[in-house]
Amino acid sequence: MPMERIVVVGNGIAGLTAADSLRAAGFDGELTIVGDEHHTPYSRPALSKAALLDTEDMTSHELPAASHEAQEILGVSAAGLDAGRKLVLLEDGTGLPYDGVVLATGSRARRLGTGGTAHRNELTLRTLEDALALRRRLAGRPSVVVVGGGALGMEIASGCLSAGCEVTLVSRDRPLTSQLGPYLSEVFLTAALRAGLKLAPSQALGLHEDGGRPRVSLADGSALEPDLVVSAVGDAPNTEWLATSGLLANGRLEVDTRGRVRPDIVAAGDVAAFPTARGIGRIPLWTSAIEQSKVAALALLKGDETPELDFQPYFWTEQFGLNLKASGFLPLTGRPELLEGDPHAGSALMRWPHADGTGTAVGLNYRIPIPKLRRLAHAPAAAPSAA
Repeated sequence: MPMERIVVVGNGIAGLTAADSLRAAGFDGELTIVGDEHHTPYSRPALSKAALLDTEDMTSHELPAASHEAQEILGVSAAGLDAGRKLVLLEDGTGLPYDGVVLATGSRARRLGTGGTAHRNELTLRTLEDALALRRRLAGRPSVVVVGGGALGMEIASGCLSAGCEVTLVSRDRPLTSQLGPYLSEVFLTAALRAGLKLAPSQALGLHEDGGRPRVSLADGSALEPDLVVSAVGDAPNTEWLATSGLLANGRLEVDTRGRVRPDIVAAGDVAAFPTARGIGRIPLWTSAIEQSKVAALALLKGDETPELDFQPYFWTEQFGLNLKASGFLPLTGRPELLEGDPHAGSALMRWPHADGTGTAVGLNYRIPIPKLRRLAHAPAAAPSAA
């Protein structure tokens, strides 16, 4: 039966890409996008990078205007999905009928505060409103504790330091080790400490208010009392609205290699767990959401004729004067093949080989196009010229 009505639930990069891909594939039927934010899609990665450093109006997060000509229902959350009746149920009581549906509801920031409760002086950085709130608070140059030593926590710490704040990073493990591995972690930590970051190498046990100020309790028995706490302790997929849909497997929204939950339902982005060379799981990265969405949208229209997702991880981060681009699976163990430059001098092109014959290519403050970086990751080590 041909698709005449498709509903995309989620208006982030996964939903936007799915809508654009449907139109590009020839779908000319009724297309509706539901988003719980009032904003048009924007770049979430920019919120913890350039957007924190924009001097006046924040523009680094803006994306080109969409061309899918879909009906957009913004500022309303999805409340449920009735797969039998093919209805997306909204929190305002509306039911949207569909022939096909794209689930792209993304994820939300976890909180350090007890039970996930928001404290007055605890911020997270996930949405545009979060970024605006953080920028307002940083204008007063408060003392800041950032909880979480992953890429997001380190990017936030870098931005807060650049804003003139005193910043302490709380991280149980060496920052970035679980994301990048020990070699690159050391490179970034050296740059961070040189920039003035203070490190509290302990686990944060909780956040409480003490006389109107936040108090972060640490596992080593000490406590930190800054003016502001920014939590970067991971994310949780937005799957609660699907609890009674029958689509979740062990609490996860699992899809096949074409992004399908079932023939008329596909999912993509941070909400979806999908098959990779290293098992089924979520990979909440910007490029991952884009690649998944392109395949899932096509699968909704063409089923098994759609090429399976050939996922190639791509990750980048900007912090403490360092810009890293990586193609291939992370984290990395051991020392790299150094192709050009010197990472300790601030610029290098490196490659880590893997047992399966592939590898991960990394450019650190190194000008190299993404396609070339990806080819390098899957080829014998060679030193290409910069471009």
